Amino acid sequence: MAGKRFCPCCPDAEELREVPLTAASLATTLSPAEQLWSTRRDQAVKLRMEGSGPGSEAPITIHQMFLETVERFGDHPALVFKKDGQQASMTWRQYYEQCRAAAKSFLQLGLERYHGVAILGFNSPEWFISDLGSIFAGGLATGIYTTNSPEACQYVAANCEANVVVVENQKQLDKILQVEISHQLPHLKAIVQYRGEPQQKAPYLYSWEEFMKLGEDVPDEQLDAVIDSLRANECCTLIYTSGTTGNPKGVMLSHDNMTWTARTASVVIKAKGGVEVLVSYLPLSHVAAQLIDIFVCMSFAGTTVFAEPDALKGSLVNTLKEARPTLFLGVPRVWEKMQERMKTVGAKASPLRKRVADWAKSIGLHFCRRSDNAVPWGFMLANNLVFKKVREALGLDRCRVCLSGAAPITKDTLEYFMSLNIPVMEVYGMSESSGPHTVAVSINDYRLTSCGKVMPGCKTNLENPDADGNGEICFWGRNVFMGYLNMPDKLADAVDENGWLHSGDLGRNDERDFLYITGRIKELIITAGGENIPPVPIEDALKAEVPIISNAMLLGDKLKFLSMMLTLKCNMDDNGEPTDELSPEALDFCQQHGVKATKVSEVLANKEPAIYKAIQEGVDRVNARATSNAQKVQKWVVLERDFSLPGGELGPTMKLRRPIVVKMYQDKINELYAVAAEKQ
Repeated sequence: MAGKRFCPCCPDAEELREVPLTAASLATTLSPAEQLWSTRRDQAVKLRMEGSGPGSEAPITIHQMFLETVERFGDHPALVFKKDGQQASMTWRQYYEQCRAAAKSFLQLGLERYHGVAILGFNSPEWFISDLGSIFAGGLATGIYTTNSPEACQYVAANCEANVVVVENQKQLDKILQVEISHQLPHLKAIVQYRGEPQQKAPYLYSWEEFMKLGEDVPDEQLDAVIDSLRANECCTLIYTSGTTGNPKGVMLSHDNMTWTARTASVVIKAKGGVEVLVSYLPLSHVAAQLIDIFVCMSFAGTTVFAEPDALKGSLVNTLKEARPTLFLGVPRVWEKMQERMKTVGAKASPLRKRVADWAKSIGLHFCRRSDNAVPWGFMLANNLVFKKVREALGLDRCRVCLSGAAPITKDTLEYFMSLNIPVMEVYGMSESSGPHTVAVSINDYRLTSCGKVMPGCKTNLENPDADGNGEICFWGRNVFMGYLNMPDKLADAVDENGWLHSGDLGRNDERDFLYITGRIKELIITAGGENIPPVPIEDALKAEVPIISNAMLLGDKLKFLSMMLTLKCNMDDNGEPTDELSPEALDFCQQHGVKATKVSEVLANKEPAIYKAIQEGVDRVNARATSNAQKVQKWVVLERDFSLPGGELGPTMKLRRPIVVKMYQDKINELYAVAAEKQ
C-alpha cells in the first residue's frame, strides 16, 4: 500500500503517512493471570472462556479488531461529521491513520503505561480518535461527563492518574484549569482542546492541530512495539459510574471485554459488514454509547454519523432524517419525547385523519403482538397511509433495530411505538457488564416489557428467588468487568468468590427464558411496616394515567405510608433547564379539563382544582390495582419545577437520582409526613 492521504479531520496537518496493514499475526498472547478480577490498573485477569461454542472465541485486542476492519473495509466511510457547517467524512483507513497519529502524539507527551487519557466533550471524531489513540499508546481511555462539575472532573482525572486531558472547548477547559493542577492532578502533563484555540497560553496547552503534529517524528517502530505489547486480558478503558452515592467508581474494562462484547452484540443484531449506519449522540462517557458507537460499529465496519451538541434539545430528529440510521439506541426519555411530540401533532389533526391514525395504530399493535407470522388484514394499507410516513418523519425509515436501554421504559411508550410498527426492543446490562447482557432484537422473539434473553456465551443466575421467582440478577460471561480501580471493598460487594457479578437488580425469567426486571434492591422502599415495594411500576402507572405528569418519585422508605413527588410537563430552555411554560401535551390536558393555565406556576398558585382532581383520580385508579394497602399512595405533592440533568435530579442517561432528589427536597418530604402526622 503506497501513497499519501489528506485527512478531513485535521486540515492543517498536511498529509499523513499510511502504514502497511497486516492481520497475519492476530493470535494474542494473554498476560499471565491468577484471578478473574483485579483492582490494579496493571494487573491482568483470567477470562471467563467457554470450552466450545459462543464464549470460546479467540481473544483479540482493540487494535487487532480495528486492523481486521481496515483490511476488509478500508475505503468504506467510518465517520460522518459537520465541519464548518459542511458535511465531511473519513474512511476506515483514514480513521485508523488518525488514531495512530494521535497515539504517537500521546507517546511524545509522555503518556505512561496504564495511565489515563481523560476525555471531556461532546461526541466527535476527535473523541473517538483520542479514545483509540490512547489505547494504542498503552494508556487507559477515560470519558468524563460534560455535565460534571469542576470538582467531579478533577476526581476522575486524579483517580485515573491522567497524563493528558482532552477537552472539547473553553467551557470544559475552564473546569480543569479551576483546580490547582500541580497539587490535585500531579500526573497531568498536557491538556488538548479539540474545538477552537485555547484562550490561555501555557506550555502544557495544545490545540488539536498542534497536538496531532507533536508525534510526527515518533517512529512507527516505537508505536508498533507498544501496540504489540497490548494484551486482551489487560485494562484499556475506564467507565466511571455516575456516583449517585459516594464517589464514582472506575469500572475497569479489558480489550477482551470490549472486543468480545462488541462482536457478540453485532452477531445478535445480525449486522451486515459495511452496510449499517448509526447516529452518535448519547454521552460517550457512558458504556452504552461508547460500546455501540465506537466498538460495535468497528466490529462490522458501520458508519457513525455525529449529531450536533444540542441533539437532546431538539436537533436529533434533523440528524436522524439526514443519516437515516439502520440501528438506533435511545434512552427511554428520548423515546418518550418523540412520543409526546407525535401526540401533540396528532391532537391537531382533522377528525378524519385522527380516525385513520387510530385505525392504523390498532392494526400496528396487532401486527407487532401477533404470535405467528400472519399479516393482519389492512396492514399494507395502514403501512402506506401511516407507518411509512411516520418512520420517514422520524428518520427511522431504514431502521432495522430500534433499541432502548440505560433505564426502564414504560409499557405505554413501548405500546405506542408498536402501534406505529416501530417495535422498540429493550437492552439490559450495566457498566460492569461492558454494556449489554440481555437483549431482544426480533419482533418474532420478543415479549412486551421483557429485556429479552441472555447474550450467547453469557449466563444469568437469579439468586435467592422469592415465591414468585424474583431474585437478584447475577451475570457471568466475557462481558463481566475486571474490577473497580483501587476499590477492593467495592469489588467485593459486586463480585462473589465464584466470579459472578451481582447486579443489584431484581428480576424473573418466564417459561421461555425472557428476563423481566422487577425492581432494584437499593431502590426498594421498605416501609415502617416492613413491606418491600419496588417504586418504578407505581410511578409508571401514575404517569400513564395522568399524561400531564412528567416525573413521579415514590417515597416511603422507613416511613408509615407511601407518598409521591410529582412534576408537570414543561418546555425546556436551550440549556436543558425546565421553564415555567407548560409543554404542548400539558396544555392539551389543561384544555381538556377546562383549565386556561399556560404556566406551571399558574397551576400551583391556586392548586388548580380540575388538575388536582384529575391527578387524585389517577392516584385512586392506581391504588385500586395495588396488591396491598401498604402499596397505596396516600399523599402527593406537585413540585415547582421539573427534574432535569442541569438541576441534578437526573443522571446523564436521564435516570432518576433518588438519593440526591431526597436530599434536595427533604423539606417538602418532611412537610408531607408532618401534615399527615398532625391529622392522625
